[in-house]
Amino acid sequence: MERVVICMKWGDLYGPDYVNVLFNAVCENLAQPFRFVCLTDCHDELHPDIEIFPIPDIGCTPEMWKHGAWPKLSVFASDLYGLAGRALFIDMDTVICGQLDKLFEVDAPFVAIDTSDNWRPGGEPGKGNALVGTGIFAFDIGCQSQILTEFQKNPQLAFETCKLEQVWVQKKASSIDFWPLDWVISFKRWLRRPIGLDIFMAPKKPLEGASIVAFHGNPRPISLVRSTWGFWDSFPHMGYGRVPWMRDYWTLNGGEIPK
Repeated sequence: MERVVICMKWGDLYGPDYVNVLFNAVCENLAQPFRFVCLTDCHDELHPDIEIFPIPDIGCTPEMWKHGAWPKLSVFASDLYGLAGRALFIDMDTVICGQLDKLFEVDAPFVAIDTSDNWRPGGEPGKGNALVGTGIFAFDIGCQSQILTEFQKNPQLAFETCKLEQVWVQKKASSIDFWPLDWVISFKRWLRRPIGLDIFMAPKKPLEGASIVAFHGNPRPISLVRSTWGFWDSFPHMGYGRVPWMRDYWTLNGGEIPK
């Protein structure tokens, strides 16, 4: 089965560096052949080996583009630009820290992050009140089309009912499995130091065996690689100063250090 890595970028929150760094990091950590696809409204300065397609128009209102990530539902189209095979969707605010092949080998119709309190060291994804996170998920292209078709029957009702697209996905996916706990880890919950210590101690490096570090909300990866000193987190967390392992990741994968 063909392997396809999909990302999506719209607006100006994430520049082309985010896509290019992600592409280069995937190339370094995915042994089997794959296609890298970016769905975007702006393809300027993207790596020439990235396959670029417009974000499909699925009926999102301007509010849906700003609150939640409803345009993501377009990847569940029954025909997504003729793509086929197993897809791994990866958000922009993500760091690739280990091999990705195993994420393609999970034999389940739909695999996602459990973003509940189970997404912590010692937790058990999928237990109790599990919450689907759509930052990193895998599925067979064209095989979860009901997620999109049900949304398109009444997009505004879906938005008003669920607020976030990941809540809608949890309601409409045919079945849901979750990544093993230490494969996709949260920067905030696994690597950021406790309040008080975060002023003096840099975040921990990604754990051995982890494949992806997810940066949900703030801080975003770019905050940790800026060339100027200062706080990159917000009260009560007060992360401070440069983060060498994050800067190394960014520059080794072709990213420029922002001013």
